[in-house]
Amino acid sequence: MSKHSQAPVRRGGGFDLARILLEGRAFFALIAIIVIFSTLSPVYFTTNNFLTMSSHVAIFGLLSIGMLLVILTGGIDLSVGSTLGLAGVVAGFLMQGVTFDMFGVTLYPPVWVVVVLTCALGAFVGAINGVLIAYFKVPAFVATLGLLYVARGVALLMTDGLTYNNLGGRPELGNTGFDWLGFNRLFGVPVGVLILAAVAILAILALSRTPFGRWVYSTGGNARAAELSGVPVKRVQVSVYVLSGICAAIAGLVLSSQLTSAGPTAGNTYELTAIAGVVIGGAALTGGRGTVRGTLLGAFVIGFLSDGLVIIGVSSYWQTVFTGAVIVLAVLLNSIQYGGRKKRAAKAPATPSSPSSTTTSVEHATVGGKSPAGKPATQS
Repeated sequence: MSKHSQAPVRRGGGFDLARILLEGRAFFALIAIIVIFSTLSPVYFTTNNFLTMSSHVAIFGLLSIGMLLVILTGGIDLSVGSTLGLAGVVAGFLMQGVTFDMFGVTLYPPVWVVVVLTCALGAFVGAINGVLIAYFKVPAFVATLGLLYVARGVALLMTDGLTYNNLGGRPELGNTGFDWLGFNRLFGVPVGVLILAAVAILAILALSRTPFGRWVYSTGGNARAAELSGVPVKRVQVSVYVLSGICAAIAGLVLSSQLTSAGPTAGNTYELTAIAGVVIGGAALTGGRGTVRGTLLGAFVIGFLSDGLVIIGVSSYWQTVFTGAVIVLAVLLNSIQYGGRKKRAAKAPATPSSPSSTTTSVEHATVGGKSPAGKPATQS
């Protein structure tokens, strides 16, 4: 057997430790965080502490899943933190009672109505983002940055900069149960964590078992080619921003329930934490690559790292430094991982290939019988 024929066998079937460490970096980072902080603090490695930290991670995880859907299409959503804050304020406003001066009555909607209306608000904010980006061709960075300020401004106007407190409701008004989302547990697990698990399962099934998932990945891989293949790219783009807004609204409900209060500044800079979770989880910011499992691991890395630093008494300023360093390292590793794939793909045409592979490359180079330059493709 020749030298050239042995190399692919070693690359394909050999045990590549570096590749395993690179692709599983979020999991190994989480294990390292748990081991290090368990050594530094005796209270870190306890069931109760893990459940408490997981309830904090639920907020980041929900935002990160919505952000993942957007990033998979090659977009970005900077408005999720403000959408979270606005959702919490709207929920607090509804829990305080809605007064109709014309009729002289005050309505206290039940909790399920508050949840539905708040999720609808998140979907509405996401729809505005999606329409601006998909149909009006506004850059995603600019559109979502604008909605960031609009949502935060509306929350401040609704509260005059104050906070809605005591959102537990009263039995005689029939609006109790809001604190159930943040404090109650089912089978010993915080409800917020169960909500995160349910959303994650739905996202996994949608991305792996439905045409919508294939459309999302193909849109992020090559939007123009996907559109020529019949993928409704614009509808997909609007849909992912709507889903991101709903995830942000759910996160706002869980956070407000945990705090039993809702303030207009809640969720400040959380959009950056969501992006960090997606990047640490191995998704490519250029779109087309990423998984829900990796994103959840990334959210847990951020949450467990932040809580661990608090437990051992590290200054909040150093916490910001450590978190930023982790994000930079994650982006660097992503560049190494996906940059290596691009180099291998670029070198592939230079190697001897069979007639079938040559035909395949020609087919990829032509779209609809035309060359990339727009001229009719010729056959040799």
